[in-house]
Amino acid sequence: MAKAKAAEKKKVKFTGSESEGGITSSYEMADGVKLKVPYSFMGSIYGPEEEQAVLAAMKQDSLTMGPQVKLFQSEFAAKHGVKHAFAVSNCTTGMHLCTQLFQIKPGDEVIVTPNTFIATSLVVLKEKAIPVYADIDPRTFNIDPKEIEKKITKKTKAIYVVHYGGLMCDMDPIMALAKKHKLYVLEDCAHTPNAEYKGRKAGSIGDVGVFSFHSLKNMTTCGEGGMITTNHDEWADKIEALRCMNLDHYKPGETRWEYSGGIVMEKKTKYDYWIPSHFDVKDVEGYWGNNYRMNEIQAAVGRVQVKKLDMLTDKRIAIGRAISEGIKGIKGITPVFEPSYAKHVYHLYTLCVEEKELGASRDDFLRILYVEEGVQGIQHYQPTYHFTGLKKMGITGNCPKAEAFFYKRETNLPMHPRLTEQNIKDAIAGIRSAAEKARKGYRIK
Repeated sequence: MAKAKAAEKKKVKFTGSESEGGITSSYEMADGVKLKVPYSFMGSIYGPEEEQAVLAAMKQDSLTMGPQVKLFQSEFAAKHGVKHAFAVSNCTTGMHLCTQLFQIKPGDEVIVTPNTFIATSLVVLKEKAIPVYADIDPRTFNIDPKEIEKKITKKTKAIYVVHYGGLMCDMDPIMALAKKHKLYVLEDCAHTPNAEYKGRKAGSIGDVGVFSFHSLKNMTTCGEGGMITTNHDEWADKIEALRCMNLDHYKPGETRWEYSGGIVMEKKTKYDYWIPSHFDVKDVEGYWGNNYRMNEIQAAVGRVQVKKLDMLTDKRIAIGRAISEGIKGIKGITPVFEPSYAKHVYHLYTLCVEEKELGASRDDFLRILYVEEGVQGIQHYQPTYHFTGLKKMGITGNCPKAEAFFYKRETNLPMHPRLTEQNIKDAIAGIRSAAEKARKGYRIK
């Protein structure tokens, strides 16, 4: 009788998200499940300071690419130990700009992790280059340097690393490979503002770093936004041009265009801004940029968020470590791994289910955790080469560790700096209870 009860199956009707953006903008489900710890799409904390910054920026004469953007860039650069920072509309546009900056051409290969949002591969595909997928380290979930080395060919032009979940990749061997084979390195820092690798900040080690300020991230600029960082002085003007439609702004004393008597001619002039235009348009090594600018309201909020970043980071680290301590020792449940070389900033809390040890699948455990315990977990990321559009193009991959990670092992717990002590206790208790129920054969269908 007890065994039959343990194997009982509870039926629940699962329906989709009711938000317009689906699971790209909310994980609120219309299924009647009462949640104790829901997954949140707001990854930061806003207060009166952000509100005041927005109102002040709205009163400015300039509402895009003005003084707030300039200050945000310099403050972000100082925080991350880099010479240059360039605010952009989002991380994806920033990575696309850098792909053009690297002069990635059709047929070139770029080594990428399969464990990332589609954006990391999308920017390569937009230039008709080929993403080549290297497998992950099953403890850190980051791209494995040994796997990168196996994928390098004569066509390889760059390595795009993604610092997954708040933990930076093992950068020293990656940079050594890049130097040996003369490859560019892009750091996708969407998950890692303020993170560190051996004392060096995210975005300061590769040729460029690109950050995201989407609403989910550790700091956010009104839902969207991004930043490019680099220590390459020679790229500053090129990034400026590609970010803003290849505009080349004149400086005093430079040769400018003049229109006279039906003839267009060049003329050296003093700074008469009306003769006849205040900018020229030039390609960047044959590449044409786009409007990837950030507005002043976003930048004003970003400046406040940079000032809060240490506090926001400390809260995430404390929450992450409290969860790890609370679930330590549960057979079949693996908490987050923190290597000694890195400062993990806990953008995600990725818990892994080891099916053989638990005696139940990840999905069995996750259903119980959600329906019975009210703790909402989600999955990041399906191997990119399994998406229909890439398969249609003939792009494939062979990354068994990344596939096992997504389809069999991982779930991401609610993680943001507004989680309360009660939220943390409920999450820990829920995980312990769900694991015990799953181990005893309880299932939800």
